[in-house]
Amino acid sequence: MSALNPDLYSGKDPRDVPTYSVPEAANYLRIPLTTLHAWIAGQRYRTRTGQSRKARPVIRVSPDSPRLLSFWHLVEAYVLAAIRREHQVSLQKVRVALDFVRKDTGLDRPLIKEDFLTDGVRLFVERYGELVEANEKGQLAIKSLLEASLQRIDRDPKGLAERLFPWTREPHEPRSVEIDPRRAFGRLVIVGTGISTAVVADRVRAGESIQHLAEDYRLDVSQIEAAIRWELGATAA
Repeated sequence: MSALNPDLYSGKDPRDVPTYSVPEAANYLRIPLTTLHAWIAGQRYRTRTGQSRKARPVIRVSPDSPRLLSFWHLVEAYVLAAIRREHQVSLQKVRVALDFVRKDTGLDRPLIKEDFLTDGVRLFVERYGELVEANEKGQLAIKSLLEASLQRIDRDPKGLAERLFPWTREPHEPRSVEIDPRRAFGRLVIVGTGISTAVVADRVRAGESIQHLAEDYRLDVSQIEAAIRWELGATAA
């Protein structure tokens, strides 16, 4: 696998370059747009005394590009979305739990580091579980889902996320699509290729057959079908 080439991005790591619009990221990760926006921009809420306050964002974006997310932001949102599959994530409670993990581990962005899988998951689940009053069984379910979801992130030798295999129904499903800053400028592609799932779906909508596309791209029919299934269900609620 080729190394990341920062020269194409003026010396910046391409994984940390703002690339994805918020709607695009929400679509890739199957997250409601309003939810992702709240995670990156904060959310207003009322205190017990009726005062209006705005919660700090859970995912910190660059003030220079507030409407664009990097690959690493995408990974952070992906990890948080795994929790949301089981619980309607409370912005305030997730933020408190993440602050606890940051303080205990010394990691500024724990969700993109391999260390989160070893130590951070336990710390996060314990604190978040307390905040949402999840019992031991509920905390175990959150932990299992997080660990399985984190296994779908490939990492570089330093333990930083470099490739993501998002899932639709459950985290043990086949890795049919991937997001990799080195392929197709980070767009969602059929795994192991630079073939955009969106392009495949567009060609099918234009009337081309799945068999023809498989032959044209020199792929298995099952790979084309997986790309189409993803695109048909990729619009976030």
